[in-house]
Amino acid sequence: MTVAVTVDPETLADALAPVSTLVDECKIHAEADGLEIAAVDPANVAMVDMTLDASACAHYDADGTTLGVNLDRLEDVLGMADSGDMVKIELNEETRKLDIRIGGLAYTLALIDPDSIRQEPDIPDLDLPATLVCEGSEISRALTAADLVSDHVQMAASPNGELVIGADGDTDDVEVTLDDDDLLSATVSDNVESLFSLDYLKSIEKPIDKDADVSLLVGQEMPVKLRYSIADGDCSVVHMVAPRIQSEG
Repeated sequence: MTVAVTVDPETLADALAPVSTLVDECKIHAEADGLEIAAVDPANVAMVDMTLDASACAHYDADGTTLGVNLDRLEDVLGMADSGDMVKIELNEETRKLDIRIGGLAYTLALIDPDSIRQEPDIPDLDLPATLVCEGSEISRALTAADLVSDHVQMAASPNGELVIGADGDTDDVEVTLDDDDLLSATVSDNVESLFSLDYLKSIEKPIDKDADVSLLVGQEMPVKLRYSIADGDCSVVHMVAPRIQSEG
């Protein structure tokens, strides 16, 4: 069992942030070509799949070991790094703990039995009819607007290449339309519309850089997928959020 990683702590923290928005602990698969995490929130509404390539690290050596980690503690340690520091993480096979060094700081992180952690999800490969790409700032603006009136948000896409994000409140309504001027690309084969919990989408959106290119895959009363990359493309993130099915009548 080998895990020896040297990486910029900010890169690792950015890679963990999309996961920690949903869960407090997870399994980290230290594969030969990088770190992989898949997790689902306790309510089974939102999922995440994150891969940090070995190329993002100054040094990387792993052989397929699975680690059970408390994300809050690991992120707290990474947050103690100064600018320019690198973090060195090694698995101590005798103690089954992680030895973490950042500058003059040495920290021993106890691991969790992976078998005690919630089973990982398989994010389905859905054939969704609408794929729209925009900057993270556009999603943030639309969700902030929706939050003014409701705790649910509607996403609708049409073949003319528009994405409409809106919310209906008890007294007020809001609608944000993204068109050719706002979208980087749009491929929509049919009119689609789905309703989602705003809290989940806001949590997922929070770690996304404002200038990141985000792909939204939308269907008719289907889950929405959000795809983006960080760390100069060395880290890929896929989120999926289940819809709220609207009863007819």
